[in-house]
Amino acid sequence: MAEHLASIFGTEKDRVNCPFYFKIGACRHGDRCSRLHTRPTVSPTLLLSNMYHRPDMITPGVEPQGQPLDPRKIQEHFEDFYEDIFEELSKFGEIENLNVCDNLADHMIGNVYVQFKEEDHAAAALQALQGRFYSGRPIIVDFSPVTDFREATCRQYEENDCNRGGYCNFMHVKMISRELRRKLFGKYHRRRGSRSRSRSLSPHHRRDYDRPDRRDYRDSRDRDRSGRRSHRRYDSDGPRRRSRSPRPSRSPIREGSEERRARIEQWNREREERQI
Repeated sequence: MAEHLASIFGTEKDRVNCPFYFKIGACRHGDRCSRLHTRPTVSPTLLLSNMYHRPDMITPGVEPQGQPLDPRKIQEHFEDFYEDIFEELSKFGEIENLNVCDNLADHMIGNVYVQFKEEDHAAAALQALQGRFYSGRPIIVDFSPVTDFREATCRQYEENDCNRGGYCNFMHVKMISRELRRKLFGKYHRRRGSRSRSRSLSPHHRRDYDRPDRRDYRDSRDRDRSGRRSHRRYDSDGPRRRSRSPRPSRSPIREGSEERRARIEQWNREREERQI
């Protein structure tokens, strides 16, 4: 019996746990859902709910004043947001994935999912973001059970063939340009490459190799793609909190469905034991 329950955990056959919350970290029924939404107590992934507000939220392609919007302006607005939030979140650790939903349903519109390489980095980011604001709106952040975005994204949307439109219950991930992706995520590849190549370099050459990368990144971080100073929209009630923790251990980020079911089942048991 236990093996059968473990095999159907988080699937449509599971009548106890919500499969949509398990796969996507969100459910259209919210707290009214008849199945459980088991929130993880630790995860490498954070959900920042309804954080991105696109300029044509009321009517797609039209600004609030009723004037049509150039699609290039909409994409530029999104990439400015993406770069801004990436630079802020990367202060807490290496980012594996940063996905912004293009869905229109209330439970998914503007959702931002950030997956860190280490769980401790996600915990530090969660602690630092609580109580802060972005563009005058409070940041709503929590751990998310999503660790495999391949199961959460809509494959028909990726092929431009989703007939449900923005109200699809799977993620419609908004894409960024190849140049911006290379700029933001490329630094991790360069850093890994510098560590592997540094073993064959002398100490003198190693210092010359590392120094320009740090200077160039520091300069580019303060400017946007057009060369202007980037506009920071983060507010805080007090000084920014930075968590110092011992060197984190590797976390199994790329776990499969069975491993995640076992993990959430363990969370359920721990919660029941605490209630007893």
